[in-house]
Amino acid sequence: MKITRLESLYADGGWRTFCFLKVSTDEGLTGWSEYSDNYGAGGVSDLIQRFGKLALGRDPRDIARLSADFHAVARMAAGGVNTQAAAAIENACLDIKAKALGVPVHALFGGRLRDRLAVYWSHCGFFRVRRPDLFEQWGRPPIRSLEDLKRLGEEAVARGFKAVKTNPLFFESGKAHAFSGGFAIVPGLHERNPDGKLVRAVTELLAAFRDGMGPDAGLHLDINFSQRPDGFRRLAKAIEKFNLSWFEIDIHDAEALASVRRSTSTPIASLETIYGLSGYRPFFERYAVDAAVVDVIWNGLYQSMRIAALADAFEVNVAPHNFYGPLANLISAHFSVAVPNFRIMEIEVEDVPWKDELISHPGRIETGDFVFADRPGWGAEVNEEAVRAHPPMLRG
Repeated sequence: MKITRLESLYADGGWRTFCFLKVSTDEGLTGWSEYSDNYGAGGVSDLIQRFGKLALGRDPRDIARLSADFHAVARMAAGGVNTQAAAAIENACLDIKAKALGVPVHALFGGRLRDRLAVYWSHCGFFRVRRPDLFEQWGRPPIRSLEDLKRLGEEAVARGFKAVKTNPLFFESGKAHAFSGGFAIVPGLHERNPDGKLVRAVTELLAAFRDGMGPDAGLHLDINFSQRPDGFRRLAKAIEKFNLSWFEIDIHDAEALASVRRSTSTPIASLETIYGLSGYRPFFERYAVDAAVVDVIWNGLYQSMRIAALADAFEVNVAPHNFYGPLANLISAHFSVAVPNFRIMEIEVEDVPWKDELISHPGRIETGDFVFADRPGWGAEVNEEAVRAHPPMLRG
């Protein structure tokens, strides 16, 4: 069996673009993966074609050799979009190999350890504030106040969700706006100094969710790269009373992250932007996290399983970073069912109405758990007609 073609397809994902990779073979088997070209200046799609030149004519079932070759040629520029492009091809090849064997992908890594996956509702309320124009089109009520957030928390519990994750939101003069610290070109982007206004907004936000969800529901807060260690420590201290499942932060210094973890009783989650064993190792050696977030789309499932094994050696649980589309849900689920040290799976609940139309067999959520069928490969094919019916409004 030989790889004959690599083709990218794109669909409108509302506030981002869903990117799918189709890998074709001379025996008629097709492999699919999902990837992201939405961060920074993009470029993953172009790099997939460049790495694809190394893959053309090769047997897609030789995952380990393909992965080793991709990472070898990118060694001088390891990580980043190079790794993301390689991961997209590797994940599509895993789909082909499992289909050829007539088994689900997780069977290639030992099979299921669990049948249902606990999930948390990611970015709960955040994008409804950030893109109210889209959500109004989809018939979702706007969020203008902390009382609205309380009702959203009540809704999450009523729908069976055991946990949600939120991001900082500000409410002023009857208006709401989303926090962009660490990403957008806004005042304070470079300094990332602690801010009393942010601390107050975060505590009010968490109080509203806790009031709506009750004392026992899982509650996560994510503020990404928005602070330096002193700001993270200040916030961690202020939110201890809310009994969070975790406080999610990002910083690329293992000792700095470890200092934040040592300063608080709140569990710390991080590492969604880290690549490979060598990238994760210093954070585990310094016991910097309680939950290691692994992006299976960026690292590829083959490498992600190795990362999870390393985390397990340090008694650290893992959770997939899953801010993507419907095929990524399945890819992240195959990772989650096969690793012993699984914590919880991220999932986007408030999404474009056509999201599940884009693949043949999307998973489903039942009482706060993600459930999917054991079909060969990832368990679904991309619906190319549906993808073309929803051309992307955004690129990059």
